Amino acid sequence: MKKPKIVVANWKMHLNVHEASLLLHKMDKRIHDHRSVEVVIAPSYLYLQPLSLEVDKRKFKLASQDGYYVDEGSYTGAVSFSQLRNLVQYSIIGHSERRRYFNEGLEVVRDKMAAAIRNNITPILCVGETSEERHLKETKQVIHDQITTALSDLTSEDVERLVIGYEPVWAIGGHEPAKPADIEEAVSWIRYQIRELYGKDVAEGVRVIYGGSDEPEFVEGIMQVDGVDGLLVGHASLNAEQFADIVQGVYLSSLK
Repeated sequence: MKKPKIVVANWKMHLNVHEASLLLHKMDKRIHDHRSVEVVIAPSYLYLQPLSLEVDKRKFKLASQDGYYVDEGSYTGAVSFSQLRNLVQYSIIGHSERRRYFNEGLEVVRDKMAAAIRNNITPILCVGETSEERHLKETKQVIHDQITTALSDLTSEDVERLVIGYEPVWAIGGHEPAKPADIEEAVSWIRYQIRELYGKDVAEGVRVIYGGSDEPEFVEGIMQVDGVDGLLVGHASLNAEQFADIVQGVYLSSLK
């Protein structure tokens, strides 16, 4: 059975609990329940519990923005995937901001992937190259390393569940939007890596989404790219009207 498209709202380190609740309420009013599009909301840790009590589970899924790979122990300030397992269905892992600001290397991302799967949470694995890596023509090598390491402890059944987000770091924020040809080449390379490791069926079953420059006006062009199954939305997801337009754009693309 064909999997639905997926749109992920990454709220990052924004909003207080009242603002988060209000934004969810506004989204609920504007976004329709489409079976062909799965909408996932990733608020700060603080808001997962209260939002889990408010969210319409038929319309929205919850995701954490991160998680720690040890299930329990003396790790002050950490939140484990084991603690998150009854709150979220998804977790963003390996986001470029985690790699950059928190020095998360390939092995840490690998361990987080295994921990999420172990706790029945579907990872949204983020991969992509920086501006410097792009100019050095290292995009394929970077994605290869990120993919092969992150998946190294997973079975084919685990991998088929994944969502993989291609987020070219140089395109985040819209200063230099990625062209459809850039996105298509990267998405094709991601699926090639999975096909080499796990076979054609698994590579075709994985949902690959795009993150970066995903304001409403870019949605149609991105969703026309072969192999793109949805979007990872940052800043635009903090605006209920803009985010609803993005979801609607993805829904319309699913009808074609």
